[in-house]
Amino acid sequence: MADKKILVVEDHKDTRELLKYNLAQAGFEVAAESDGAAGLERAATFLPDMILLDLMLPGLDGLEVCRRVKQDSALSHIPVVMLTAKGEEIDRIVGLELGADDYVVKPFSPRELILRIKAILRRSNEQVKQAPNTWERDGLHIDFEAHELKVDDEPTPLTATEFKLLTELVLGKGKVQTRDHLLDTVWDTHFEGYSRTVDTHVRRLRQKLGPYADWVETVRGVGYRFKA
Repeated sequence: MADKKILVVEDHKDTRELLKYNLAQAGFEVAAESDGAAGLERAATFLPDMILLDLMLPGLDGLEVCRRVKQDSALSHIPVVMLTAKGEEIDRIVGLELGADDYVVKPFSPRELILRIKAILRRSNEQVKQAPNTWERDGLHIDFEAHELKVDDEPTPLTATEFKLLTELVLGKGKVQTRDHLLDTVWDTHFEGYSRTVDTHVRRLRQKLGPYADWVETVRGVGYRFKA
């Protein structure tokens, strides 16, 4: 993990310094900003491997920053872990539906947070390693190493979570994948039972697949299957 870069966007100085210290001790290269607008600008130049994003930020809040990151084709592949003092389920769901990869409620253990960060980065790397370099059928072309999707030769930006979901479905083509399985492999078991999150991401993925949307089949009461 020594070559991985983490961007911390956190307005509380003590928390920001605590994160910077512990991440640096864990071997990460760290950059930090204290507000949403500055965080977006830094993300575009620093190009981190992950963003730790506070929800309650001055100016642009964390949800808006996450939304803009996931809409930016140059940044959408970057995993986002949201940090917040709020513990309500609705906040978790909104963050996940915007494409966040994990959700940590303050106060948190720095050691646990770093373990989660490493798990997300490791899972992303393993998914790429297990995949072929590219996959193509009719007008769909997936470059697993570059995290790129083309639909009828048109580049189609996906968020990091959408790309992981597509990869999981394509590599298991013809096999029914339950919502719980997808939550475990794409998001992690922290979100067990959040079936609405899976359904939301599948709906968005289908929209981006355009004329090939029906290749992601719904198996009623169970989950989803990529057409073999």
